[in-house]
Amino acid sequence: MKYKPLLTAFLLMLGTASMAQTSKLSTTSAKAERLYEKADAYVRARDFDRALQSLNEAIEKDPKFAEAYIRAASLYKILGNKAAAFENLEKGLPLLPFSKGQSNNYYEFAELYFDRGNYQAAKEWYETFLKTGSTNAKQVEWARRQIKTAAFAQEAMEQPVQFNPEQLPGTLNRFGLQYFPYTTADQRYFIYTARQSGRPDHDENIYVSERKGEEWQAPVSISDNINSPANEGAATISGDGKTLVFTSCNRPDTQGDCDLYISFRTGSEWSKPQNMGKAVNSKAWDSQPSLSADGRTLYFTSTRGGGVGKEDIWVTHRNDDGSWQKPVNLGREVNSTGRDMAPSIHMSGSTLYFVSDGHIGLGGLDIFKTNLKENGKWTEPQNLGYPLNTHADEGSLFITPDSEIGYYSRQVNTDAGVPGIQLYRFDVPTEWRSRVNSTYAQGRVFDADSKKPISAQVQLYDVEADSLVQQVGSDKVSGEYTVVLTQGKQYALYVSAPNYLMNSRSFDYTSSKALSPIALDVYLEPIKSGAAMVLSNLFFDTGKYALEKKSKTELDKLVTFLQQNPKVKIEISGHTDNVGSDQANQVLSERRAKSVVDYLASHGISKERFRHKGYGETRPVKPNKSEEDRQMNRRIEMRIL
Repeated sequence: MKYKPLLTAFLLMLGTASMAQTSKLSTTSAKAERLYEKADAYVRARDFDRALQSLNEAIEKDPKFAEAYIRAASLYKILGNKAAAFENLEKGLPLLPFSKGQSNNYYEFAELYFDRGNYQAAKEWYETFLKTGSTNAKQVEWARRQIKTAAFAQEAMEQPVQFNPEQLPGTLNRFGLQYFPYTTADQRYFIYTARQSGRPDHDENIYVSERKGEEWQAPVSISDNINSPANEGAATISGDGKTLVFTSCNRPDTQGDCDLYISFRTGSEWSKPQNMGKAVNSKAWDSQPSLSADGRTLYFTSTRGGGVGKEDIWVTHRNDDGSWQKPVNLGREVNSTGRDMAPSIHMSGSTLYFVSDGHIGLGGLDIFKTNLKENGKWTEPQNLGYPLNTHADEGSLFITPDSEIGYYSRQVNTDAGVPGIQLYRFDVPTEWRSRVNSTYAQGRVFDADSKKPISAQVQLYDVEADSLVQQVGSDKVSGEYTVVLTQGKQYALYVSAPNYLMNSRSFDYTSSKALSPIALDVYLEPIKSGAAMVLSNLFFDTGKYALEKKSKTELDKLVTFLQQNPKVKIEISGHTDNVGSDQANQVLSERRAKSVVDYLASHGISKERFRHKGYGETRPVKPNKSEEDRQMNRRIEMRIL
């Protein structure tokens, strides 16, 4: 066997120290003592197998030979056999009275108990170690932390979360290792990283499976443009399935240990990946990305300088021109002095899931969640508890937009004892759900005349805050688009393209009604005389004509449209339902239309370019037989003159 020089020197040091203590050995057997000394000689000769054989023979001569057990434990630990090291310490340490000289052995025994998830025993042996007054500052600090961790873990285990994971079918779990699960917003596509085994010649690749009905289809390589002989993995995808960010190492254009790459889908084809460049990547390790629903905000893990711990979570935002801003560290609200990794931002953008060993948990890497507050700060991370978290390391977690289903991976052993990683699904417990739930609107954008798909910009605004919350593009081949809608918000949806009249839609999720997906195809009218659209996001109090504040988003969009199309002249028309007198409805429709044109004039649009007219209740689009129909009849329209 071959060992590193430093390891051999350490073993020889142990042998010398042990020989110096032979006069203080606990055995009364001369034969056992000679075998113990013989083991020291074998250590100095670097024959560790014979050293262990001699120690085991010494134990046979005297089953209460404490030092022989302890010495064997040290050798087994260094040789990587933790089970044998634990077994020998378990037999040897209790045979000796408390001694400051056993400080390191107390510490190691506590560590081995913790590795087995025996929190109570680990806590007791850490406390025994601290009683020795050890001067090893790192071990003392760690022992104190582990005592807190053990206490937290015991409490968590007494209050387990209702968590019943099911292994995903073999259709998906077809590789030796599979991890980092993600889905699109509509949960139609399942993206994950996989490799046949941990062998160096088996590289990581990104796979995608499509759901048909209730079944996932056999996964396929996401694209020959993306997967290569190098490692590609830890992929994240935008809600509409059109933007992919992943990690790759050792590519010709990689500037650090591992870099983040981006690719875009048009139709069914993915573009050649581009390194995200110096604006995002560093010379350190950059990996484990997580995209926001619209693909414009990216969270990721990095070991770059300027952070809180070794691995920290960072965030960057995409500019309108496609470039990315300089990443910002999430700070001590999220990051700890330990490892903080594998971020997974919920589709709503309100909750971040991540793994950490720096926040108090059950040991190793645990899964936590934190919520984004109104002021842009993050709440204190919450441990997701037992039995999801254990004394071992946990992996990444993905929660669907509606917070109903979760996916994660965990290590398993095959019947042959070969380690693997499998994917699981579970019903999300209430306490793990995102702060707010989400659904999606999905459809296609067409030319209203030709009925052919077109590429358009789809923007989603929070009308109360007058802020852009999502921006995606419809596919130029299929016209498909997807936007995520979040509970508690009132949205204005704008679909626009050059030479077309914009289309305005409204979604109100401020009520407690259940979220459900929306199918919404949009037909854009080419700009020509007679083309018309409903301004769906103008708001008035009942019977009033003064525009409410939340109408500003729509009004500003109309101003921008007229600025971009300086030759266009329009008519703004007001319409009402049949509630009230004809005369009152006529006056109300005229005044509401005038309120709109007054806003246009006050924002620099020449009065020669527009006129207004009220039609009262004379042009209904629906029979006035229900409140829903009457609401559609109460509207403001814009028509090209």
